[in-house]
Amino acid sequence: MTSRTRQSAQTSEMKRIPAPARTSEPKRARQPARTSEPKRTRAPAIYRGADAPIAAADHVEGRAFIRWRFVSGFVVVVLLIVLGVFFGADAFYVHEIAVAGLETMTYNEIYMLSGIADTQIFWVDPLEVRRNLLESPTIADAQISVRWEVPMVQILIQEREPALVWQQGDTETWIDVQGRVMEQRGERPDLLRVVVEGETDIIPERIELNTVTGALQLRELLPDTRVLRYSSANGLGIVDPGGWSAWFGDGVDIPEKILVYNAIIADLLERGVAFETIFVINPDSPWRR
Repeated sequence: MTSRTRQSAQTSEMKRIPAPARTSEPKRARQPARTSEPKRTRAPAIYRGADAPIAAADHVEGRAFIRWRFVSGFVVVVLLIVLGVFFGADAFYVHEIAVAGLETMTYNEIYMLSGIADTQIFWVDPLEVRRNLLESPTIADAQISVRWEVPMVQILIQEREPALVWQQGDTETWIDVQGRVMEQRGERPDLLRVVVEGETDIIPERIELNTVTGALQLRELLPDTRVLRYSSANGLGIVDPGGWSAWFGDGVDIPEKILVYNAIIADLLERGVAFETIFVINPDSPWRR
């Protein structure tokens, strides 16, 4: 066999392997050509008459606006009714008050002094009521509270305590420890009485503090003394149970003056010297008459 015949035989015996088939890609759909949109321009609004169709959104907004207008109007009407009830109902006016702490004053006095008779409760100012009450010389302090229970105004009063009775002419009044002039309310025989000599019936608005303090010291140091004398020239004085008078000035240094006075009386009585009046206005230079 020749070499050419051998090669052809080998070639015929080899298996033929088919070539891989070409896979064709799917064809892309053609997209339509882009067309440029025309520019939008705002056209002026044109009234189309009452029969022109209205957009649905406009209907919704209109209904919501009307609904809120109705609700707000209803609230305003309710508030006006409530305010009318509060300011018009007689139950919210002060026709009575509760008062505690009274000793010499009366309920009617406090009610009138408070300045809130028949006043609407919303206009009651506790500070103003307190100022009105403290204008009375008898009241030392006042506490005011406002509540919704009847009586709606409660007042707690603290009265001043009188220290002595000041008699000037035919007029009598009470004086407290600070010298404030108070209205006399009844008889107080337990109080020290000071009788003013040589003065008019017009009592000053306030008595000197030294005079009041001195008078109280005289009563303490001379327990049997129930009535004191007072003159603008000689100050405080007494009428001694022995029948003579004594003057002690403006009320300053009363304890020292009493010591001097007792020593003078003891000396005069021991020596049998007659006298009518002892003046201890100045404890360093007392004298007699």
